[in-house]
Amino acid sequence: MSKITPRQQLEAIFRAGLDRVDPFQMIRDRVRLEEDQLLVDMEDENYAIDLSPFDQILILGGGKASARMALAFEKILGDRLDRGLVVVKYGHGEELSRVQVIEAGHPIPDENGVYGARQILELADEAQERTLVLSLISGGGSALLPLPLEYGSKQYPKALSLKDKQETTSALLACGASIQEINCIRKHLSGLKGGRFLSHLAPARSLNFILSDVVGDDLSSIASGITAADPTTFAEARAVLDKYGITASVPTQVVEVLELGEKGMIPETLKPDDPDLNRTRNILIGTNRNALKVAGEKAKKLGYNTVLLTSRITGEASEAARLLAGIALDINTDGLLVQPPACIISGGEPVVTLRGSGKGGRCQELALAFLLAMAGDEKNLERVSFLCASTDGSDGPTDAAGGFADLALLKDARASKVDPAVFLANNDAYHFLDSLGGLLRTGPTRTNVCDLQIILVQE
Repeated sequence: MSKITPRQQLEAIFRAGLDRVDPFQMIRDRVRLEEDQLLVDMEDENYAIDLSPFDQILILGGGKASARMALAFEKILGDRLDRGLVVVKYGHGEELSRVQVIEAGHPIPDENGVYGARQILELADEAQERTLVLSLISGGGSALLPLPLEYGSKQYPKALSLKDKQETTSALLACGASIQEINCIRKHLSGLKGGRFLSHLAPARSLNFILSDVVGDDLSSIASGITAADPTTFAEARAVLDKYGITASVPTQVVEVLELGEKGMIPETLKPDDPDLNRTRNILIGTNRNALKVAGEKAKKLGYNTVLLTSRITGEASEAARLLAGIALDINTDGLLVQPPACIISGGEPVVTLRGSGKGGRCQELALAFLLAMAGDEKNLERVSFLCASTDGSDGPTDAAGGFADLALLKDARASKVDPAVFLANNDAYHFLDSLGGLLRTGPTRTNVCDLQIILVQE
């Protein structure tokens, strides 16, 4: 076994997975230009696009990884690329020569995002039949491209405001709605999402490179399905508000839009039989599973018997923590599932229903809940250590990627007379972990494929 500490091993395993989903390297590995042919080599399918019929090539996109993806295409295409625009989260930009970068707010949208979305829409509307658009899409695109829906009649035009969308997003994040439910509403409040972007691109052709931050990699959910058909409806979006009891918490204009759409008075999002889909192709360039596989390879090199558990961890973070703690206990006491030294790696994206006024993110809350689940007997933690971290380097509204859980953290908390249960009840994992040196900070990673949860059990 390596002599580096368990925390250092956990971080090394996480960073190995992170390196696998670096957007720049993924595209450089998969895409190349040979004369007039743009070649894309994927594991299950290859694409060849003849560039000679096109007068111009544009890059348009949004998401935390979109600037790094654009950098790769600038290197590949050189002078063949005319111009472009991508919208990224603050701090996630790159120095680009042909593609403009606009930084905007995430997870709560802001005016920069509205401006960027409008600029992208203008470029899309200008695209002609002999234009090829490379759409670069990653997680975060929903919040970073907030184009409030315009509705009503020509005589009585109406439009949602940015504030309407901000308040709605805040209410959805706080109630514990899944990312699919949040995106269902976002799509039906947007002039860009739910495939509406493709209608603006017509008659241009588009090739869409997508980095998935959605469990299960549903293309209609990643960045709210900007380039994909939307199977959801206004009625389903309206039902989400009722399900979580937040109808009175969102602006009345939002409820009005969803009800008008439900009655057929506002056009639906793009559906699977729409002809605009014939001019586009979606390519899934990176996923959580890619990160899991390479993280697992790193764990094996460090000497661990490794199990890739699942890429579909969802639900409440605290409940997921109890499940993972139970697996760790079984391995620790009985060697169930795998014999120590063991590494269990999972991925996904749980949620947190806010009940307190603290600070944190889903990964930090999961780490703190894991610690509590193991804390009944210190012997449980003598051989067990844990890390949960977000691949985008930003866990919730914090500067941390995630947090650790181990015996040292528990002993420090008891020595400082700090009760982890109090912090968990207040959704304040950030301040608990920060005070005891239990946070992992990576800074912006410029990628985004959900979270990794890593358990180590020593011999």
